[in-house]
Amino acid sequence: MSRIVYVNGEYVPEHEAKVSVFDRGFLMADGVYEVTSVLDGKLVDFAGHAARLDRSLSELGMESPVSTDELLSIHRELVARNAVEEGMVYLQITRGAPPERDFAFPDPVAIRPTLVLFTQAKPGLADSPVAKTGIKVISIEDIRWGRRDIKTVQLLYPSMGKMMAKKAGADDAWMVEDGMVTEGTSNNAYIVTGNRIVTRHLGNEILAGITRAAVLRFAAEAQMEVEERAFTIDEAKAADEAFITSATTFVMPVVQIDGVPLGDGAPGPVTRRLREIYIEESRKAAV
Repeated sequence: MSRIVYVNGEYVPEHEAKVSVFDRGFLMADGVYEVTSVLDGKLVDFAGHAARLDRSLSELGMESPVSTDELLSIHRELVARNAVEEGMVYLQITRGAPPERDFAFPDPVAIRPTLVLFTQAKPGLADSPVAKTGIKVISIEDIRWGRRDIKTVQLLYPSMGKMMAKKAGADDAWMVEDGMVTEGTSNNAYIVTGNRIVTRHLGNEILAGITRAAVLRFAAEAQMEVEERAFTIDEAKAADEAFITSATTFVMPVVQIDGVPLGDGAPGPVTRRLREIYIEESRKAAV
């Protein structure tokens, strides 16, 4: 059965889905996106993703073509039509498709935004075998633009970073700017020393992860100390544990940085417990 996707008000088989070649997302990377996880056929932290989407749109001077309630209905309909039990819903809004390519923004009254959503089934998302062994990361220079707090579709360098990691025999890359770790290619980065969790403070340098916010809240509730500040790669290499968070990896252990094993080279107790708490609480609150 063909996957059903949503394009500008219509649910269509994926092979029939079309967007104009003049769309500014295609020509200018002029768009934003969100990824919402699905557990047990329900959406994880939809409200948080919707709020961040509104902020991203506002920062770029764009408007959503639908309301938050309508977005929720579209998400649920796609999950149902594609029978997704575990996986994700990808959403993208661009500034639309004007009749000609131009650096200047089109008239928002005449040119409406493009809205696309699709699902990806990921069986075993919550019980990922990788979470039991952990991932390896390398460090790379962060040369992205200065507004990483906006979740735009400008993902070329993060994609290149993933490939750099793959070429080095690792799973992901942590980006470093002025000697300090900013974030992973598609995730937030953390280190653990004793019972203290350290992750970079929010600002224009990193994306305010929805999973990040939930994990830090759960950590505080579990009486774990949380410190929001920048840290170096050398500090990370000397840490007891490290991990990443994102909508599709949840809490994922990092067991090696630039070839240096952390602790005993296996996922640590703080990371394992945080993953358990996050998945348990997310299942309870999913909509």
